[in-house]
Amino acid sequence: MTTRTGDVVGWSWSGGGSEGPPPSRWSLRRRLALGLAGLGLAAGLALGLGFLAFVAGLARSERMPLGPSDGIVALTGGAQRIEDAMDLLAGGYGRRLLITGVNERTSRDEIARLNPGQQHLIACCVDLDYRARNTIGNAIEIRRWMRENGFRSVAVVTSNYHMPRTLVELDHALAEGHQVVPHPVVPEGVDPDQWWRHPASARLLASEYAKFLVAWVRTRFESDPEHSSAAVLVSRGHPVKMVAEPLVR
Repeated sequence: MTTRTGDVVGWSWSGGGSEGPPPSRWSLRRRLALGLAGLGLAAGLALGLGFLAFVAGLARSERMPLGPSDGIVALTGGAQRIEDAMDLLAGGYGRRLLITGVNERTSRDEIARLNPGQQHLIACCVDLDYRARNTIGNAIEIRRWMRENGFRSVAVVTSNYHMPRTLVELDHALAEGHQVVPHPVVPEGVDPDQWWRHPASARLLASEYAKFLVAWVRTRFESDPEHSSAAVLVSRGHPVKMVAEPLVR
């Protein structure tokens, strides 16, 4: 359409163009907020599904290994772990047993007192590690122990909810060709099938799942846990005690 005012000729276009008015700052903020909310929802859904898969994968019953390993390792954190490890040793499922992460106040005599009838095994075939501070330290000390004894396979005894993180740390610490046979202990008071009905079980499983995720991510980016600043950061100090007797035979 042409309009004429004096000598001025102008054009006005009232049809629909492809370019509209620029979006307002409020509109951009709203789109950004919606995008972040969508990402948060997707991340929350992924974490929730991952947690359910984590709980579903936990062992519900204890089974004896199919065959013997070179050695047996028990990670401290419950008397039942040591009892099961001693039973494996007595059954010939390993030549030696390492109990790693032992409290400095716990002596060999105390362990013998808690396992009457197996004093001869404790005297000849059990090694105590007082250096490991956490699961990272456990993996480091297990690697050292296996090297010292020339072991290529090891049966690992720990609680079922702790086993996934333990396997991640051992897979990262051990060299290729080493075999790890998990022997999960099913502790009383932790019910993976009815965890939502028991707040204590829910908190424990959620905490262990979070630690498992941190361990999985950390091990993707470090070369060796024994010389890793990330391992020191996660441990709030070195994962192994730097001044301590490394092993008590």
